[in-house]
Amino acid sequence: MGSVKFSANLGFLWNDRPLPAAIKAAKEAGFDAVECHWPYATPAVETKAALTEAGLKILGLNTVRGNVAIGENGLSALPGREEEARAAIDQAVQYATEISAGAIHVMAGNSSGPRARKVFIENLVYACGKAGSSITILIEPLNHYNAPGYFLSTVEQAADIIREVAKPNLKLMFDFYHVQIMGGDVTRRFEAALPYVGHVQIASVPDRGSPDHGELDYSFALRRVRELGWAQPIGAEYLPANGAVPDLAWLASFKD
Repeated sequence: MGSVKFSANLGFLWNDRPLPAAIKAAKEAGFDAVECHWPYATPAVETKAALTEAGLKILGLNTVRGNVAIGENGLSALPGREEEARAAIDQAVQYATEISAGAIHVMAGNSSGPRARKVFIENLVYACGKAGSSITILIEPLNHYNAPGYFLSTVEQAADIIREVAKPNLKLMFDFYHVQIMGGDVTRRFEAALPYVGHVQIASVPDRGSPDHGELDYSFALRRVRELGWAQPIGAEYLPANGAVPDLAWLASFKD
């Protein structure tokens, strides 16, 4: 699997240090790119400088979750919260533009039903318009163990929404960890969803650790991903076993 490239998700990896230092650590560890969750506490100019110094591209970031203290996990599928959702989209587009990030994950939030779907679609149309041709808008199905009540839970649901929005810069974040938990059959589902996929992430199942153990065989899954023509860096979005400093033995073995 020597041609597979990997992106360090700095929401989980090296998240005990400032974002510029985490970017430097990812470069030193041998990652080909980085991505993050919510970088907004770090001025964009500092993030951009760190990326330039490291020679790394940042693949994406998330819109803010809302009121985390009460369990909010995104705003864009919450009826009545359109103004806040669009302010979050504006914030993400501005930051992504300043650091030359390739994508924004628009977080749906905890909701359900036809009204939530309608609002989500309207906000995604808005996001695609704001992002323009240089930024991809991503939506990601999350599993119901880690994100109970989250609006978007399956690849098929996400693909249906992407078809309805019908914007060329709206894509699917295909996270093998979430997809395995929410139904399995991951390589066939990846192949079926490939026309909609804009980013790929991995972690072990069920512990969300490094991708070298657990019930998913990534040596097989990533070989299949490569055979299907996916050549962009794979996002390593996993929880390190020993705090924020990741175990990286898997990285060398997967690149060999």
